[in-house]
Amino acid sequence: MNTIDFFKLQSKNLLKDFKRRKPNSDKQNNTWKYEYEPQYFDVLLVMINFNLDEEKLTLMKAQHAIAKMAGFEKWTTLIKASEPDLKIAKLLYENQHKVDELMWLFYLAEVEEMNQTKFDSETKLAICEDAFDREYFDDSVSIDCYLLNKK
Repeated sequence: MNTIDFFKLQSKNLLKDFKRRKPNSDKQNNTWKYEYEPQYFDVLLVMINFNLDEEKLTLMKAQHAIAKMAGFEKWTTLIKASEPDLKIAKLLYENQHKVDELMWLFYLAEVEEMNQTKFDSETKLAICEDAFDREYFDDSVSIDCYLLNKK
C-alpha cells in the first residue's frame, strides 16, 4: 500500500470509529452526547485535540485530523507532499506513542546543527529510519497517543 493510501485508510478508520457510537446513557455527564466503542482511535482525545463536533463528523474532517496527526497543516498539504516526507510522516504516525512531532523536530535540528547543514527530505528520511533502528525514541516518555493499539 502506498503512503497516500495508508493515510486515506486511516481517515476512513477514524470516520468508522466516530460512527461506532450510541447515545450517552450517563445523564450526569452531559459533556458528550454519545458513548463510543472505537476500534482504532481514542475518539474522545481526537475530538478534544482537534476541536471536532460530535454531530458534524465527516470524512473531510477525519482527513484533516489525520493530516494534523501526521504533522501536516491540512489534508491537501499531505497529499501534495514528497514521498520521503510522507514516509517520515508515516513513521512518526505509527510511532506516536514514542515520539511526537516536536521531539522529532528537535532531534533533527540537533543533527543538522552538529553537521552544520540543512538536510534534504531523502536524508531526513534516512536519519528518521536510523533513529528508530537505534531505538533512540522509546516509550519511556508519556505522550498522548491517538491509536488504541499503541496505548
